[in-house]
Amino acid sequence: MPQVAIIILNWNGADLLRRFLPALLAADSTPDVDIYVADNGSTDSSVALLRQEFPTVKLLLLEQNYGFAEGYNRAIQAIEAKYVVLMNSDVEVTPSWLSPLLEYMEAHPEVAACQPKIRSWRQKECFEYAGAAGGFLDRYGYPFCRGRIMSEVEKDNGQYEEVIPIFWATGAMLFIRRKEYLEAGGLDGRFFAHMEEIDLCWRLRARGKQLVCVPQSTVYHLGGATLQKESPRKTFLNFRNNLLMLYKNLPVGELHSVMRVRALLDYVAALKFLCTGSTPNARAVLQARREYHRLRPTFRAAREENMKQTTVSHIPERTPYSILWKYYIHRKKQFSKLK
Repeated sequence: MPQVAIIILNWNGADLLRRFLPALLAADSTPDVDIYVADNGSTDSSVALLRQEFPTVKLLLLEQNYGFAEGYNRAIQAIEAKYVVLMNSDVEVTPSWLSPLLEYMEAHPEVAACQPKIRSWRQKECFEYAGAAGGFLDRYGYPFCRGRIMSEVEKDNGQYEEVIPIFWATGAMLFIRRKEYLEAGGLDGRFFAHMEEIDLCWRLRARGKQLVCVPQSTVYHLGGATLQKESPRKTFLNFRNNLLMLYKNLPVGELHSVMRVRALLDYVAALKFLCTGSTPNARAVLQARREYHRLRPTFRAAREENMKQTTVSHIPERTPYSILWKYYIHRKKQFSKLK
C-alpha cells in the first residue's frame, strides 16, 4: 500500500492534463507515492492522452460524470493509501511541494488534513481566491481566507508563513488521511460541486480533528477552469450548498437565528445582482433558496448524525462576527486586519 495517493479528478480536461501533469511528474521524488487520474466519464481525448503520453499515471475510469464530490468518493474508496491528496487538474505544483505536507502530517497525528499555500497561476505573486493560505468561516456561513476576503486578494509578501489551525482546507489541493476521510463520510455527493470540502472540514472540526495550512509548501491554481466566477450555475451551487451545509452542521442553538439572517442576506445578494445587470445570477440565488427548502427534509438524517458525532462545542476558526460587516462597514480587507 502506498503512503500517498495523489488523485486528480478529470472531466473533459485533456488540455489541463497536458499542461499541468508534467510538473507533477517531475516534482520531488518522495518515495511511495502513486499518481491517479480518476476520469469522470470524459467525452474528449483525456483517456487516450493519459494512455499515450502519461503511461505511468494510474487511470481510474468512472462510467459517468459524478461531479466533484461523488467522483472523489468513488476514487478514494477504490484506492488504498495512508494519505490521499485531492488535487484539481488545473494546479501547477512546485518542485518540493509534497514533502512539507507529508512531514507535518507524520509529525502531527492529531491533524486530519492540511493544505499548502495556494497562489494564483495567472498572477503568481498573489494568493489564489479559492484557498489562499487557509480557510475560515464567519457566523453566517461565508467563507474567507488568510490572504483573501470577499473579492479582495492579497499579494503574498511572506505575511502568512506560520502554520496555523484553519476551519477549512481547499478542495483544490486537500491532503487528508484516508481513514479520517472515510470515517467522516467523505464529501457529500448530493452537493455535486462547490462547498463540499468546507462541509467535510466542518464535520472533522466538530469531531475534534485539526486542520492546518502548511505554507512551506506552495502550489499555483489556475481556478475557474470548470465554471467561470460569474456563472449562474456556479452561483446556484454555491448558494444552495452553503445553505445545506449550514443546515447540516450548525449547532442547535444557532440554527434558526442564523438561517433567518441568511435569508435576508441572500435576498440582498439577489437584489445586488439585479441592480448590477446580472439577472441570471439573481435568478440563481432565488432558485438556490427554493431548492434548499425542497431538499432540506432529505438532509435531516445527516444533520442528526452530525449533531450526534459532535464533540467540540466551540470552533475558534468559525468567527463570531459577520465578514460582510467587517468588509463593507469597517473596510477590513486583509486577514491580518480582522483582529
